[in-house]
Amino acid sequence: MTDLLINIDHVATLRNARRETFPDPVHAAALCEMAGADGIVFHLREDRRHITERDVRLLKQTVKGKLDFELSTAEEVVGICCDVQPDLATLVPERREEVTTEGGLDVRSARDRLREVIPRLYDAEIEEVALFIDADVAQVEAAAEVGANAIELHTGDYANAATREERQRVADQLAAATERAHALGLRIHAGHGLDYNNFPFLARHVPHVEEVSIGFAIVARAVLVGMEQAVREMCRIVKG
Repeated sequence: MTDLLINIDHVATLRNARRETFPDPVHAAALCEMAGADGIVFHLREDRRHITERDVRLLKQTVKGKLDFELSTAEEVVGICCDVQPDLATLVPERREEVTTEGGLDVRSARDRLREVIPRLYDAEIEEVALFIDADVAQVEAAAEVGANAIELHTGDYANAATREERQRVADQLAAATERAHALGLRIHAGHGLDYNNFPFLARHVPHVEEVSIGFAIVARAVLVGMEQAVREMCRIVKG
């Protein structure tokens, strides 16, 4: 069964749009867990456009399930992650001008920096370190080479596929990547753009995925039906 981790970044986006103290992403995280989520994901960006360090510290204190800290390899954020000691650290690419993460990390070009950062995360007693990568077998192999013990496959191209044929083609690429990762002993996560409609096809065609990170679709649904109902609906789809 696939675990569902919920990204609460966009709750903070809504809060910060009016420079308010609400809605509180920490409160949202508690509601997500009460409704059946297996864990919480957040991305502490260098520009602090949504999640703040205050949120991070409170999430560490309050989240009962798995806590996934998404981060770039920027020195300041790596230091915060080591101090907070989440269950999972997911290293992602980050560009100031992007609206959301636009693709996977190029592990090969970032190899030297990753070989510095990943051991520091393990030394901080963070048991799981994942790299957010595209569905490319070469990137999967590079992730293992630099010392990660998990990957998160970028599913944005899958989510944005315009036709069933294109969706199948991307799903086949994802499946090839998961097969290679599984053979290398890596834990396999997936996320980006997954929603209530496109997840079932992914689940049928892409093996070995242990957990998925879903955020925007749930937060958007919660605006209409409430967070707990939105999470319960997604739990039924992901967990079967």
